[in-house]
Amino acid sequence: MAHFGVVAPAFYSHLSAQAALALELAARGHRVTFLQRPDAAAYLKNPLKDPRIGFHALGMRSHPPGSLAASLRRTANPGGPLGLRQVILDMARGTEMLCRELPAALDALGIDAVLADQMEAAGGLVAEAMGLPFVSVACAMPVNREPGIPLAVMPFAYENSERAFQVVEGSTRVYDWMMGPHSKVIDAEARRLGLGSRRGLHECLSPLAQISQTTAAFDFPRRALPPHFHHVGPLRAAVDPGAAAPTPLPVSDPGRPFVFASLGTLQGHRFGIFKRIAKACRRLDAQLLVAHCGGLDADQEDALKRAGASWVCAFAPQREALARADAVVSHAGINTVMDAVEARTPILGMPVTFDQPGTAARILHAGIGLRASARLAGPATIERQLRRLFDEPRFGVQLEVQAASLAEAGGTPRAADIVEAALRLRRSEDRAAQAAGATSAAARAPA
Repeated sequence: MAHFGVVAPAFYSHLSAQAALALELAARGHRVTFLQRPDAAAYLKNPLKDPRIGFHALGMRSHPPGSLAASLRRTANPGGPLGLRQVILDMARGTEMLCRELPAALDALGIDAVLADQMEAAGGLVAEAMGLPFVSVACAMPVNREPGIPLAVMPFAYENSERAFQVVEGSTRVYDWMMGPHSKVIDAEARRLGLGSRRGLHECLSPLAQISQTTAAFDFPRRALPPHFHHVGPLRAAVDPGAAAPTPLPVSDPGRPFVFASLGTLQGHRFGIFKRIAKACRRLDAQLLVAHCGGLDADQEDALKRAGASWVCAFAPQREALARADAVVSHAGINTVMDAVEARTPILGMPVTFDQPGTAARILHAGIGLRASARLAGPATIERQLRRLFDEPRFGVQLEVQAASLAEAGGTPRAADIVEAALRLRRSEDRAAQAAGATSAAARAPA
């Protein structure tokens, strides 16, 4: 059995998805150790108390305990060009720290292989430099580049035309210029590790296997993904490591529309957006459940109820809420979107940052929802968009198509199979066949 090291950004959504895969691998007899700054351990409380899931802290001097909160505040609300540059510098410092400290840690821990999140270049760079096999995992929209496909951070629709190709090329150049500080660190560390020049996340991916939480049907039409790229759908565990205990779903009125609103763990503090959603639901006479992931205080919760929210809580059982909802208002985070597809719940995407604009563009492309501006859309606009989601049957038709694709993707078990196959470990079906063969042989054996 193998000992896996997991290298991912210190974001709850990324570590949660990686933890689901880790728990599946642990159930198959492997060991898994996460390696990140000390504060990231809080996202991996591991309620199963499985000793095969570990955490190894790095960056004690450069990223000491207590420093993550300020970084997350900047990430959630950069506030302008200077703030955005600071977020990029934070990313660069994190990658540099990991590239410097991972080699000794991986060696000391006896790591056999690495699960490298696509959004953290250090995992792939260090694994390659050390000769360790590694698998890339896209917990957000994939960073794989392809001519004519807008980057995941861009809000553009897909269009097969010369003009669209030029827009993609131009926007990619702008993105690469903005990410210059991060690119310089990636390049410097790659050269220091003896790998030659690397300039971006897309140049740090595994040649063995790449796994994505998306489905092929949801993404724009791809023609140049490597043969070892696999869409597996959401990575989910039966018990979510690090998740706070959710508030049980309230008893709702089946005669009135039910709306679920969540802006994820980083954007749950955006009271103004939630208030506009609440006012829109009041105009619709719709029931609204708001889950703010701990981003609001008690006074803000009360204010949302006065504005039109029926229930407000920190955490709700998301998949159960989506199964009941007639529509979801979301920041277009990939986890919420994939859960909404599974539940066949139409989506009003209100993207804020990161890959959310690109995910919202794919929501439109797939025909499973609508998009509204998180900054500009008022209650009237949100009301109008929600009414369309309630009334237009085309969203339900396309959700059935997407849900069928997701059901076939395989999820966490298939992701673990891919990891084991890429590393030439025994796959789950091989073990099952071996066990069946042993049982059959025992039955044939003479008494």
